Amino acid sequence: MIERPKPARGRTLLYVLLLVTALACMVLLRECSIFRSYRVSDRPASGDTLDVAIEYSPMSLYRYADTLGGFNYDVIREIARQKGLPLKFHPLTNITQGLEGLDSHKYDILVADVARTTDMQDRVIFTEPSFLDKQVLVQPRDSVTRKGKIRSQIDLGSDTVWVPKGSPAVSRLYNLSREIGCEIPVKESDEYGSEQLFMLTSLGEIPMAVVNEATALRLAKDYPQVDVSLGISFTQFQSWLIARDRKQLADSINAALTDFKNTDGYAQLAKRYKLHR
Repeated sequence: MIERPKPARGRTLLYVLLLVTALACMVLLRECSIFRSYRVSDRPASGDTLDVAIEYSPMSLYRYADTLGGFNYDVIREIARQKGLPLKFHPLTNITQGLEGLDSHKYDILVADVARTTDMQDRVIFTEPSFLDKQVLVQPRDSVTRKGKIRSQIDLGSDTVWVPKGSPAVSRLYNLSREIGCEIPVKESDEYGSEQLFMLTSLGEIPMAVVNEATALRLAKDYPQVDVSLGISFTQFQSWLIARDRKQLADSINAALTDFKNTDGYAQLAKRYKLHR
């Protein structure tokens, strides 16, 4: 009987080591964050760091003393923490600059109140909604103005309505003009966002403005001279924006956001900010 030679002990250990290494790599690839699966063109603008352009507003980003807050800010931070992805926020008040930054890939995500128009959908990808909202009229209360407050959409048209440039309120007000048969003067502001227009209205610098309800309700708590009870639009999706040519990045963000929306962490944030889910 011919006895087969036994494999060398060193070679056996090598085979085992290679097998363990291969299995470990498979596990790492499987468990790797979805954000690591980009093509070169889909990677974050700063390598592994996710660059987020974010509008100053109570629902996106605000500063209180030395603390930063905002619903979208908190959601993005939590998603990035769970995925182990470094973040860099770029606060802005001009949405046009944010859109240009998306086009040039300076920013990976734009968080701002932007209308979901046909032209805009051809330019960017709107993510899974981070929350639901609607547009409301910001105006002085009866006790502040001699004219009396506007109580119905039909009464719009008496004065200029200010809105942030690119806001969903623009198309809604134009459509409303046709519905009520009266032109509503609309002033789109390049310079001011929703929070700034709310403040200008409260100070009497502008007659009225239309902003999203979540922002208006949070600010109105500190400014009782302002009325925000008149709704202008139906419920709308509030989504983040990603450049049109970065679909894989958008798919990854959507997957992460969808997963997070099904967690207790998201429910707690929505409750804290008093949001529709």
